[in-house]
Amino acid sequence: MAPTLIGPPEIYTFKPSNAKPTATAETTATAETTATAETTATAETTTTAETTATTTVETTTPLTDDAFIDQMIANFNSFPKNQSPMGLTENMSPTFLTTGNPCLDFFFHIVPDTPSETLVARLRLAWDQNPLTALKLVCNLRGVRGTGKSDKEGFYAAALWLHEHHPKTLAFNVPSLADFGYFKDLPELLYRLLEGSQVRKIQKEEWNKRKFGLRKRHQIQPNYNDDDDEKVDDENVNDENVDDYEIYGRMMKKKKKEKREWIANEKDSVMTEEMLARAKAEKETAHALKEEKRISLAKKLVERYNSDSNFRSLHDSISDHFADCLKKDLEFLRSRSSTQISLAAKWCPSVGSSFDRSTLLCETIAKKIFPREEYEGVEEAHYAYRVRNRLRKEVLVPLRKVLELPEGFIGANRWDLIPYKRVASVAMKFYKEKFLKHDKERFEKYLEDVKAGKTTIAAGALLPHEIIGSLTDEDGGEVAELQWQRMVHDLRKKGFMMDCLAVCDVSGSMSGIPMEVSVALGLLVSELSVEPWEGKIITFSAEPQLHLVEGNDLKSKTEFVRNMDWGGNTDFQKVFDRILEVAVNGNLTEDQMIKRIFVFSDMEFDEASANPWETDYQAITRKYREKGYGSAVPQIVFWNLRDSKATPVPSTQKGVALLSGFSKNLLTLFLGNDGEISPVEAMEAAIDGPEYQNLVVLD
Repeated sequence: MAPTLIGPPEIYTFKPSNAKPTATAETTATAETTATAETTATAETTTTAETTATTTVETTTPLTDDAFIDQMIANFNSFPKNQSPMGLTENMSPTFLTTGNPCLDFFFHIVPDTPSETLVARLRLAWDQNPLTALKLVCNLRGVRGTGKSDKEGFYAAALWLHEHHPKTLAFNVPSLADFGYFKDLPELLYRLLEGSQVRKIQKEEWNKRKFGLRKRHQIQPNYNDDDDEKVDDENVNDENVDDYEIYGRMMKKKKKEKREWIANEKDSVMTEEMLARAKAEKETAHALKEEKRISLAKKLVERYNSDSNFRSLHDSISDHFADCLKKDLEFLRSRSSTQISLAAKWCPSVGSSFDRSTLLCETIAKKIFPREEYEGVEEAHYAYRVRNRLRKEVLVPLRKVLELPEGFIGANRWDLIPYKRVASVAMKFYKEKFLKHDKERFEKYLEDVKAGKTTIAAGALLPHEIIGSLTDEDGGEVAELQWQRMVHDLRKKGFMMDCLAVCDVSGSMSGIPMEVSVALGLLVSELSVEPWEGKIITFSAEPQLHLVEGNDLKSKTEFVRNMDWGGNTDFQKVFDRILEVAVNGNLTEDQMIKRIFVFSDMEFDEASANPWETDYQAITRKYREKGYGSAVPQIVFWNLRDSKATPVPSTQKGVALLSGFSKNLLTLFLGNDGEISPVEAMEAAIDGPEYQNLVVLD
């Protein structure tokens, strides 16, 4: 007998109202995604052609909206295996267009701003070349520990492609996916399969529109009382990545409360009976529409689960993993081994919450913890209701209590009981102003203890540029300073950078987040390096200069870097011309030369060679030979920070690594390691950890 999903009883008793919803972005998004993910997935790929496991892809129509990617797919094998196709950067410098290795192309070119269409096209090629390596690279995108890139959105796009084309592989590897990221990734995948891959983007855009509307409306309304303590729904706070749309619900609850108070105070003098009646009718209509939407989502989920075997397999694998972890955690709780309890209870949807209503995971999890045999003679619907209630009371509540989650204390208004040492890194970044407001004395004492080395502060899940971005927060950047110190300390325990130097690209093409990442990673490399290169970086401009970063703290160091004389262009070769000039003038031996250079850039270098098809790297090696330093060409780590087609070297080039992304994790490949490198070896080292050995390809 095939498993079934019951869902809430309202599905079978609720009668839709006659209310007609207005065309908001939210309702539009729902309407656009009522088709199943299977249908959507089919529509998105109607122009693709399934191929055998080779690197040749035949196509008669475009595969993506990117002409370059289409041509790369269509003509991938038209070049000899020992020759990579060439083109020009945006600044007309010769460059390769591919490494010649599809897996390496995926590893190097996929960054957080890569369009999902481009990601999928590169993933398809990588999978055709080596499915297991491609699967490891997908997990590397998500990894928040080890050598992972912490690219959540890129991982979700890749996982949805896996569900469409290799559903058995995705479902089988669910436990590993949670290890690379965190438990909440699992229900999030189900939610995006049901509502569409762009649902979070749509919600965020809608949130921004409403936020602007609230600000505009508040300009003509009295100031509200901000001293009221708002309750926080702990399931909506993501300790790995707190996004605006994820906290939208809490903000709206507070705004609605403020609005009710304002109406109560002003209605006698402002609100007429007609206005009050209209407001009441609008409220009732909105409530009815919300209820209709909730029931519609639940119905769609039940229908999808009962009719789509691939979706049911993924849903069951996810509920299996949650149930297994929760049962083990209950055993740890009973044996007083609380330090071994996982975060499954934290990220399991709360019973009756929005995430539960969207995925109905609580029902399937509860049934696996409290089996049907215990409820013989009980109707299926009543059985589902009773075990969901037991899941909340007997599993989630006691486990969340022992985890001492900050959201629980915040929701209960018990700020004085928050164990700050246990607050996760992103939660600390997000809540620090609240801690100062509601528990100032204890929180400041905690920060002083961190400075004195008496206790610790979490920093593991934060990206370097996110920490630097918090220096201007209301706390004066004190928390950011301590988190940066913790991050540097943790990395130094793994080793130091030997004879390394960072080159930071902050040219015009790097504007926005890539420039912030370039500065942050460059500063981090300078702090991980040993003398004589400790604290030094090179500017990336028409006249590159070697700078000793000045300042006693992160804030002053960051200000120094930002105030340096940056040029508007990216003359990459001049960096090495300057290094050679110093070596020749100082009569340095090859052993005294810098051994490794990190280049944080988008790879869009300026035209600088007299040879029209001589790449920048080829020109650099030629110049070193001409000056008598042929065996001292420094290893170059090209670190890509922006979606770009430029590829500095082919996969076979020795002495070079090709990395990408915003995370500091990949730096660990070079800590205490001054050995030889190559592009493929660096990629393989990044996906060689023990966590990658559990991954399996089934289809």
